[in-house]
Amino acid sequence: MQKLGYSDAKPLAIKIQTRNLPTYREPAVILADQLKKIYINGELDILETPQWYARLARKDYTIGLNVTGVSVDDPDGNLVENYSCKSERNYTSTATRGGPAAVSAIARTGQGKAQTIVWEIERLLVADAARPIILSSVAVNCWQPYVKGYTPHDNSQYKQPAVRGCLAG
Repeated sequence: MQKLGYSDAKPLAIKIQTRNLPTYREPAVILADQLKKIYINGELDILETPQWYARLARKDYTIGLNVTGVSVDDPDGNLVENYSCKSERNYTSTATRGGPAAVSAIARTGQGKAQTIVWEIERLLVADAARPIILSSVAVNCWQPYVKGYTPHDNSQYKQPAVRGCLAG
């Protein structure tokens, strides 16, 4: 950024658009703080939900901080939903390198090979700065009392003690 002429005295001014909900605003504040370290002054532009999704659809944002949740502990759903060419949730219009063939190869292989393919796709997405991940969180997993003997994958976000019943919030 210094080579481009930016400094503490002359930061790059941008807007960070996001929804008016704590789960969106709070990471946007963290992002704005982190960007200051590289001479980018990110002003928050907090939008109500209908405005936010209209902006996303039009790709009318400088930085659009969005929250993405995947309900299944499976990379296929995340890659298809967020990075395939025809997905409405592919807000950055990023095409997964290797395309649908790379994603479908995951399902056709064993766990070790699938993990290698997923890591390679993720490495390429990071290298492309396709949709940078600002933070990652773990949700509580609710199991009904009749579910017995379920063991999550070793790399699962749900590799924690089971919670019986459902918790609010």
